[in-house]
Amino acid sequence: MDAPNKYNPQEIENKWQIRWVEDKLYEVHENDPRPKFYALTMFPYTSGDLHIGHWYAMAPSDVYARYKRMQGYNVMHPMGFDAFGLPAENKAISTGINPAAWTLQNVENMRRQLKSIGAIYDWKREVITCLPEYYKWTQWFFLKLYQAGLAYRGKAPVNWCPKCQTVLANEQVVGDGVCWRCESLVEKKQLEQWFFRITRYADELLEYKNIDWPERIRIMQTNWIGKSYGADISFGLDNAGIQEKEIRVFTTRPDTLFGVTFFVMAPEHPLVAKLTTPDRKAEVEAYTRKAQRQTEFERTSAETEKTGVFIGSYIINRVNGERVPIWIADYVLPHYGTGAVMGVPAHDQRDFDFAKKYGIPIRIVVAPDSWNGEELKAAHEEKTGHMVNSSQFNGLTDEQMMEAICDFLATKGWGGKTIIYRLRDWLISRQRYWGAPIPMIYCDKCGIIPVNESDLPVLLPPEIEFRPTGESPLKYYEPFVNTTCPRCSSPAKRETDTMDTFMCSSWYFLRYASPHCDTAAFDKDELKYWMPVDLYTGGAEHATMHLLYSRFFIKAIRDIGLVNFDEPFTKLFNQGIIVCQGEKMSKSKGNVVTPDDYVSNLGADAVRVYLMFVGPWEQGGEWNDNGIIGMGRWLNRIWNLGTVEYAEKNISPDDGKELQHISHKTIKKVTEDMERFHFNTMLAALMEYTNYLQKINDLGTVSKNAWEEAIKTLLLLLSPSAPHLTEELWSLKGYNYSVHNQVWPKWDKELAKDEEVTLVIQVNGKLRDKVTVPVDVKEEAAKEIALGQERVKTYIAGKAIAKIVYVPQRLINIVLK
Repeated sequence: MDAPNKYNPQEIENKWQIRWVEDKLYEVHENDPRPKFYALTMFPYTSGDLHIGHWYAMAPSDVYARYKRMQGYNVMHPMGFDAFGLPAENKAISTGINPAAWTLQNVENMRRQLKSIGAIYDWKREVITCLPEYYKWTQWFFLKLYQAGLAYRGKAPVNWCPKCQTVLANEQVVGDGVCWRCESLVEKKQLEQWFFRITRYADELLEYKNIDWPERIRIMQTNWIGKSYGADISFGLDNAGIQEKEIRVFTTRPDTLFGVTFFVMAPEHPLVAKLTTPDRKAEVEAYTRKAQRQTEFERTSAETEKTGVFIGSYIINRVNGERVPIWIADYVLPHYGTGAVMGVPAHDQRDFDFAKKYGIPIRIVVAPDSWNGEELKAAHEEKTGHMVNSSQFNGLTDEQMMEAICDFLATKGWGGKTIIYRLRDWLISRQRYWGAPIPMIYCDKCGIIPVNESDLPVLLPPEIEFRPTGESPLKYYEPFVNTTCPRCSSPAKRETDTMDTFMCSSWYFLRYASPHCDTAAFDKDELKYWMPVDLYTGGAEHATMHLLYSRFFIKAIRDIGLVNFDEPFTKLFNQGIIVCQGEKMSKSKGNVVTPDDYVSNLGADAVRVYLMFVGPWEQGGEWNDNGIIGMGRWLNRIWNLGTVEYAEKNISPDDGKELQHISHKTIKKVTEDMERFHFNTMLAALMEYTNYLQKINDLGTVSKNAWEEAIKTLLLLLSPSAPHLTEELWSLKGYNYSVHNQVWPKWDKELAKDEEVTLVIQVNGKLRDKVTVPVDVKEEAAKEIALGQERVKTYIAGKAIAKIVYVPQRLINIVLK
């Protein structure tokens, strides 16, 4: 092999990226005899530039995809762009730049950045959600959901962001009741909106059958769905001039029904105005206006002092005939449960505080066994104890209480057991331009009519005036608004709201299977081959939005008959985040690290391996320039090892037996770490292997054939992580192209087995020495060796030994009296 030039990552990476494209190395097809593996990383939003946090999501996932490819799988690892959304529209408002032009310019830049990473993306499968050939099918899916009764229009209180001037789904209100995008406080507003009936799938969404997802994501979704078991209870109304004769509530504590001393309704409840007495009207109306100005978070936060107003009317607790005062309070929300709750101050701390504040009686009805009739200092919220002050139910305990009350209510026709959910239907309407238009038409004669499928896509008009009014700019563009009814041909109006961008991302993974299909959203045979996704990687922050919506979407279109599987993503892995200067990267904080300069100076391979080495992938880590420079030096050392003219000097008697053991041990370690996404320890093992090979090279203690076999193993194990460097060295070695088409190395169990282990020696639990012993050393021999170490002797001299704890192949702890 001719002596090569020094390591030049920029030249090497450009050379091989061009070659891989020319050779169509990473294009995948469905007629491949290998088993399929669909590895997908959440596609990025088209913000303009990729920062190092994007690479942290993408580089390790590409490493795993390459690894599976070498294991013999037909791997599809596609990439695309989530291209609709508010930032583009805000840019248009502030600068006058058309959202489409701004977005597609960003796509070009981000595609360039993504290509520089050296990933195995099959760019012929790219999807861009803002292009008509994509959102035509987003609209088509909307029509299918509408036809199935899963899309509907209704008036409801919505989350309104005053800064973004748009409606937000519940999932997009985060933290202290702020907008997920701009962090402004969210308000409430009544609007006619389009919804998807995700609530129909609440129970199935709680099942998680046949999927391998992180426990924390399942818990987050389970809590968001919020399935509660309890009772539905009717309270009686007998007010002159009011048609309604009851108000129903849901409670998880029907056993406390005899302890109700007040009744609370949401200020927005439709019966409040009817039930408010004239003398209370002014105060009630003022309180309602104040409550409506508060965010949901402010109203329900445990830190907020609870307030309320008596409306002057009473309701009847049917189980004891008591007339209970009706209050309104901001902590009761109109859209949760029935918008009304029963107040049981003895057994709910919030109710207890409310009753104390307003002088409402507190009656204990579930007493702890130690209770002697004394006044409570705090609510007794536990379900243990026995019933008191509860008529015929006195003395019942624990499970008996719930069953007896629910059976009694059911017998009387006043309620019974039931289940409710925290989950609300998915609000998809957005009052903005840059999204997929909702394909519906309003006709004075025919009502709400869907656009004919043959007329899709409903295109966004390119010329539009953007105003920060809170209404869709489409509303004021007459050529778009004015149309004809598909049913009667009369003049009609188009829907001017566009769809939540999460609708676009709820099916993009299906489009990758056949991105150029123009007769359907996907080719059924190709989709059947690829789906479901075998591995999906991305941020945990999407747990109750994108990940939940995608699960619902697949279940809905399955029931429509469009797919034959239940879940979109078989395995899910959530990576952590890269921080800089101790904080999450943000343009406003000025700590965003862009990869371009590092790729130009050190190469993409250095960036890739540093991101994987910085910390456990699921935890993230701190960006440090010194760290990436160190990884660049390591790759230079590998270059030197791969290009050195190895010379046999003093071949050891074992003829490379130790090298063979270390090689197989490294293959085992790297493979096992790959499977667990432990990329940092995988690279640490390769660094140890590199150090060992450097020592071999310096001493020349193995044959040239053994050396070349070891370097070959190093290149194969490193190739998913540093694809350009290993491809170049593989080529220089004269091996068959490409290193990425080779089979992943396998280890021999016997060769990988350690013959010696390092035994840690502790005295009273503190490390005092280490010693190398045979792997099969017996306990008594290990103890004798430990006690004979000179350093250990200094700590135990003249002292009595209480016991010696031996952990085979790991440690000995000498416990002194």
